[in-house]
Amino acid sequence: MSSDPIIFDGHNDALFRLWRGRPEAIDHFHQGGPGHIDLPKALKGGFAGGLFAIFVPGEGKFDLAALQAETYDIPHPPELKEADALKVVLEQAAIFLELESRGHLRMCRSVSDIRAAMDNGKLAAVLHMEGAEAIGPDLAALEVLYAAGLRSIGPVWSRETIFGTGVPFRYPSDGDIGPGLTEDGRHLIRRATELRMVIDLSHLNEKGFWDVADMGVPLVATHSNAHAITPLSRNLTDRQLKAIGETGGLVGLNFATAFLRPDGQMRPEGALEWMPRHLAHMIEHAGEAHVALGSDFDGGIVPTEIADAGGLGVLRQAMRDHGFSDALIERICWRNWFEMLERTWGA
Repeated sequence: MSSDPIIFDGHNDALFRLWRGRPEAIDHFHQGGPGHIDLPKALKGGFAGGLFAIFVPGEGKFDLAALQAETYDIPHPPELKEADALKVVLEQAAIFLELESRGHLRMCRSVSDIRAAMDNGKLAAVLHMEGAEAIGPDLAALEVLYAAGLRSIGPVWSRETIFGTGVPFRYPSDGDIGPGLTEDGRHLIRRATELRMVIDLSHLNEKGFWDVADMGVPLVATHSNAHAITPLSRNLTDRQLKAIGETGGLVGLNFATAFLRPDGQMRPEGALEWMPRHLAHMIEHAGEAHVALGSDFDGGIVPTEIADAGGLGVLRQAMRDHGFSDALIERICWRNWFEMLERTWGA
């Protein structure tokens, strides 16, 4: 690995990709293959770890090509049944544990775990859940998943749930779509906060975002960008970015090109130049200590020049070319995530 700063990434969908391609995809994780993240790509790009998301898809396939139109409004998919979602959550958690048993990564429950994994040459992996459909109103599944190692949770993906409303993919649009948290949603946030879990608001609509803010929780959006540059419903307004900084939270730059390009199109060309511009804008409003990376690797189309985790050096160079100092690049690449996780979990 070069002397460039390591990357600790706030969001990827590698577990979902491996789940869809099992068992062959799991077998190939150590030697390389299709997809954005595997061990050879991680080593090449200095990808040292991050939050590995469990994601439960709905019926049918989410068509990324729909995000290549000049305007789009993707309706909410149907709500998921709790039992169906829990089955998929357990299957993806089992893949995570299998990768650990094969020595490909280490499950991390603390920042000291993350540092130890990196010191031993292992991917430092935090188990995250993107959408809480597998959890019922009694929160029993939350307790079990926390005991199994889950340390970060997004209460919704972009659909309606018993906890709140996810923001649909809409361009151009803001995220003020639908009602805020339900009482079950407030109960979930309170309990997850008591457990000192990261609460990820990336897919939550704007009313839900401010409901969480009213609860005094550090505001974290693991993979969202600046709405002022790309007016996609999933991106964050300047007011939201300011609140993230004021609460000691964090926003992670999403590499998916529909979030980067001002035209909101999920096309790989012409997106790299906008990455440092989004970072600079988010830093202006949230502060240097509250902006990091949340790639969405294996969950979207990324800039051509980056291609996958092996191409992360391109992003480091783009930040240098934009005039970011070495100290700021280090903050963005890993230090801000470490500091936020220590504030949330303790050392």
